[in-house]
Amino acid sequence: MGYARVAVLLAGLTALFLALGYGLGGQGGMMMALVFAGGMNLLSFWHSDKMVLAAYGARQVDRAQAPELYGIVEQLAINAGLPMPRVFIVDSEQPNAFATGRNPENAAVAATTGLLRQLSPQQIAGVMGHELAHVKNRDTLTMTIAATLAGAISMLANFAFFFGGRRDDRDNPGAGIATIAMALLAPLAAGLVQMAISRSREFEADAHGAAICGHPLWLADALTHLEEAAHRQVNPVAEGNPATAHLFIVNPLRGGGLASLFSTHPPMAERIARLHRLAAQTRRG
Repeated sequence: MGYARVAVLLAGLTALFLALGYGLGGQGGMMMALVFAGGMNLLSFWHSDKMVLAAYGARQVDRAQAPELYGIVEQLAINAGLPMPRVFIVDSEQPNAFATGRNPENAAVAATTGLLRQLSPQQIAGVMGHELAHVKNRDTLTMTIAATLAGAISMLANFAFFFGGRRDDRDNPGAGIATIAMALLAPLAAGLVQMAISRSREFEADAHGAAICGHPLWLADALTHLEEAAHRQVNPVAEGNPATAHLFIVNPLRGGGLASLFSTHPPMAERIARLHRLAAQTRRG
């Protein structure tokens, strides 16, 4: 999925938010929704990284405190032509990692203690290459805005469901039913759009991350281990903040069955297969 299509999907989320605002309060409600959406996106732009890092209790480290991780990230940043990001460690037994920040100049990458203990240096390099690909592609900002809009849509939909739509619609049963239907369907539509954006950016980050570290199979091996471990080990903070799940390299939530159909991450088997094909192409080249 190209950036133009991502922009269209983000515009669709915004339009859905405005439509809910109109259903609740007419033109005035739509304008209030527009102002609210703009304010939330502005807050996300400036402070999303701080909020996410604080939520997970991430602690910043330097070369002296985490020489191996810091050195890996430093070399990968040079490979990618990026400024050195801030490096954080999250105390969690579940091996995982994420990146955040509004642009490459204000980026941060975080790895869990479980990832640092369970993965080899090569696998860690594959994982951090993936995260730096997100930074280089500015996916951290795109996915944060998508999550913010999707959350705002769900909030408005709940309000519409419990309190009804515009006053002049309350005497029109058909209009009232339409408002309730929109309140029920809008969060589902928003979730599907957010999922489409996040899944496409994960595929791109896998490919670009493999190029940054220079070895697609390092990342493929890491993903195999991370997928298995994520199902065994719980990340309590992520379970309490499911809206942040899309930030991680593998889904940190333990939900399965129907919930997996709406995961913000693409199927792991497909991600690994693509990396193996990329490795074969690299060898032939």
